[in-house]
Amino acid sequence: MNRFLVAETAVIDAPLGRVWDVVARTDRYAEWVAGAIEVTDHHGIATVGKTYAERNRTVGPLRTDSVWTVREIEPFRRRVDTGTGFAPLQDVVNTFEFHPLQRDGREMTEMLYQVEYVIGLGPLGMLLDSIQQPAMRAGMRRSMANLDTLLRSEASRTAS
Repeated sequence: MNRFLVAETAVIDAPLGRVWDVVARTDRYAEWVAGAIEVTDHHGIATVGKTYAERNRTVGPLRTDSVWTVREIEPFRRRVDTGTGFAPLQDVVNTFEFHPLQRDGREMTEMLYQVEYVIGLGPLGMLLDSIQQPAMRAGMRRSMANLDTLLRSEASRTAS
């Protein structure tokens, strides 16, 4: 079995509290997570031990149903969930970490999006990962850009 770790970081143009408010809502994932088509079951605000389910895009036209369990929450700092339904990926662990930033007098948030997983299948697993990992990285970057856009859009609506 081969264990892999994929991570991307972005700066979100919003204060940490606003970022956390959206990321902590399992019912809002389809609004910003690039691979989430819809959230099919949720519990609202993430709670350790609770599950939520999604319909996801995987590679190309392929779709899958996933179930996530919230494993760890450090409010405004870190969230860890484990997921199933991404064969041949196994033991999937999704981590979000957040750090407040100040830039030009503005409050912003640095976000780390990290996924750890195992792929069996020996050399074939290595080949599959070399194909899927670039798409996973692009999806992570797109997700964080979507989150940034969503938060800026919500901020402009409340400012009007």
